Amino acid sequence: MNLDAYLRRVGYDGPLHASVDVLDALAYRHATSIAFENLDPFAGRQVELSPQALERKLVEEGRGGYCFEHNLLLGQVLQAVGFEVSGLAARVLWTQPEDAITARSHMLLRVELDGATRLVDVGFGGLTPTASLALSEGEEQATPHETFRLQLRDGDWWMQGRLPDRWATLYRFDLQRQHPVDYEASNYFLSTHPTSHFVTGLRVARPVDGGRHALRDRELSFHRLDGTSERRTLADIDELCGTLEGTFGIRLPQSPQLQARMAGLFAA
Repeated sequence: MNLDAYLRRVGYDGPLHASVDVLDALAYRHATSIAFENLDPFAGRQVELSPQALERKLVEEGRGGYCFEHNLLLGQVLQAVGFEVSGLAARVLWTQPEDAITARSHMLLRVELDGATRLVDVGFGGLTPTASLALSEGEEQATPHETFRLQLRDGDWWMQGRLPDRWATLYRFDLQRQHPVDYEASNYFLSTHPTSHFVTGLRVARPVDGGRHALRDRELSFHRLDGTSERRTLADIDELCGTLEGTFGIRLPQSPQLQARMAGLFAA
């Protein structure tokens, strides 16, 4: 891949070697520079996961993506830098009961570094960790945004984030190595099935210094690190396009299908 182009995209000009500091810096720059977004599924387009498609969309075209796109791209970058990286799969429990058995529809990265395992996930939308996390049970780990912890239950690891009033479970996962082909079925479902929430609605997120921007259809929020939030409803498609380009840093594609879907959010 064109590593220099990626580094320009995320605004990183620091050292490039396999260390925790570099890993954390790349995770932070990636998460804050490339938005989580589902414009393609929302517009009726299947998401492609080939290395060429990921680099073209997220780097060259100034777009964002969802978990598979973000973490596969960052995995390629980390390997190019010299990290030992593999993929994992998770069952999302965000907004679900703790005992729910959901599909393995999420991706995260496992990095082996200095004899220890660290986790990186730059594709969980509204609660994406903005630093790597040690695979350590019960340890509360601060990031530039929220604090996270991992719990081990019945052979699975549970990823949890600290909200202002509680710990919230993001997902559960095990350490079985996944390969790019293992993500294809979930990716196809999430980007094409008529019941997928990535097909039925608009979902966009981006962490920034001091908080997180989030967009759900017409509802725009900013969640500060002190636990307070601002919310407002966008008025029309022009304001929506301006928000996607300005607040979230997305270069909008020229797509009549996307324009029609976005206009439909204001049709009621």
